[in-house]
Amino acid sequence: MPEIDAFMRAAIDEALKGRAEGGIPIGSALMRDGQLVAVGHNKRVQDDDPMTHAETDCLRNAGRLGSYRGCTLYSTLMPCYFCAGAAVQFGIKRVIVGESRTFPGAPDFMRQHGIEVIDLDLPECVAMMEKFIREEPQLWNEDIGVD
Repeated sequence: MPEIDAFMRAAIDEALKGRAEGGIPIGSALMRDGQLVAVGHNKRVQDDDPMTHAETDCLRNAGRLGSYRGCTLYSTLMPCYFCAGAAVQFGIKRVIVGESRTFPGAPDFMRQHGIEVIDLDLPECVAMMEKFIREEPQLWNEDIGVD
């Protein structure tokens, strides 16, 4: 089983925080030069804002860094096209993901744009999302755009 480093742990903690707030348990962290720059979590429910995905929240919290090229973006779930597009737009070169079993996301899109995508397939992340999907199927379908 892959080791969970401090940055993925920060993303998982954010996902748990989001769920505790009544939201969707997806968390993100941004690392540069071995340092944690920012964290964020999905706040679509909490902020009544369809744009506040975990990765977007994390990048907002990071603020203006000048360049994001040396950064690694962590996410507990494979980024959707919206968040993958943000990673491409900001020139992030590596995305490390907790899992993609519950949502396939956009790994090929990121790879086509020069991003190294590493899927850790962490049982903790899979279990967290499976539990949420069982408990809140309507909210999950809304989040991924399924009618």
